[in-house]
Amino acid sequence: MSDVDVLVVGAGMVGGTLACALAEAGLSVAVVEASRPAPAAVTWGGERPYELRVSALTRASEALLRRLGVWPGVVGRRAAPFREMVVWDAGSNGSIHFDSAEMAEPALGHIVENRVLVEALEERLGALPGVTWLRPERVLALEVGAASARLVLSGRTVEAALVVGADGARSRLRELAGIAVHRSAYGHSALVATVRTDLPHRDTAWQRFLPTGPLAFLPLAEGHCSVVWSAPPEEVDRLLALPPEAFAQALEEAFEWRLGRVRWVGERAAYPLYRQHADQYVRPRVALVGDAAHTIHPLAGQGVNLGLLDAAALAEVATAARRRGTDVGALPTLRRYERWRRGHNLLVQGAMDGFRVLFGSDLAPLRLLRGAGLRMTDAATPLKGLIMRHAMGLAGDLPPLARPLVA
Repeated sequence: MSDVDVLVVGAGMVGGTLACALAEAGLSVAVVEASRPAPAAVTWGGERPYELRVSALTRASEALLRRLGVWPGVVGRRAAPFREMVVWDAGSNGSIHFDSAEMAEPALGHIVENRVLVEALEERLGALPGVTWLRPERVLALEVGAASARLVLSGRTVEAALVVGADGARSRLRELAGIAVHRSAYGHSALVATVRTDLPHRDTAWQRFLPTGPLAFLPLAEGHCSVVWSAPPEEVDRLLALPPEAFAQALEEAFEWRLGRVRWVGERAAYPLYRQHADQYVRPRVALVGDAAHTIHPLAGQGVNLGLLDAAALAEVATAARRRGTDVGALPTLRRYERWRRGHNLLVQGAMDGFRVLFGSDLAPLRLLRGAGLRMTDAATPLKGLIMRHAMGLAGDLPPLARPLVA
């Protein structure tokens, strides 16, 4: 007999969501986390500094978190809806404007600090039966047998019908399972910062494609914006070294003063960007979700949303197997999850790579092409609506947990 049905390695945004979905469906779950328990949440709102890492959650991700009872914990802390999105190209006169009102939707999505979602997930998991926390624990070894998998941790050994790697891009579980990964550098780093501007952000996500990479201003609560500026590492290093006043001036110029002057700049940080995809998502009794399986360029903010869809799809496959009385960790069961998600993730990854190359080129024909393409798409209402629906997570082969909520 296994100790639990499913063992989830990693309690981040994707791992926590998967654990919630499995526990809600009645499966017993153990969550392995290397860090100690987070301290009790302090006051949210203007009194708490903004985290530098944020995510643009789609409506599909919102629907998933609502169904799991996590969303009240997110909005009860701090979340900012974005109702419009404006994208323009520095190398041409092309631009496009998306408005949720055109779709009769209240918002295109929400900008949420990563730690807000993690805290909300931990809060929800604490209220669900059948969830066991194993923390702090390091993963030392994996042994896969015919009927279960055994995970050797730094302080104990646990058996489960299925072990899931949600432990990030450098997944230890992926390594132990012998799953190879293809990784290539984008040649960019992402600089992140929190700022305040003269003009209100108007619940709008702004993005300008510069020759060196995209610059985004994402709306936060209390009039703040999260800045994500992708550029070659040497340029990012130069920007990080600037005094706050000089950095604010560089932001204003790169952003064409769309939001007026940058009046306040908080802490800044940077991290390298790379493309990564695992050769397989599953092995007998092992599955990968989120960054353990794939990473993409952040220019469209799809990374965490793809991971949350992985979690919803794997939960659906596992709970369907349980209803049928079949083995949740058997390879035929897990192959269904891999077929469901791997092709879609590769498609989105390829599309983001294509956008990055197209908008990063200074060749005159490509500048003309992308400018004309943006203008034509902005004028073509049906096409723009289709793009909006897919970007919002309102179309495609969605897992049931992530499908649009019926009013």
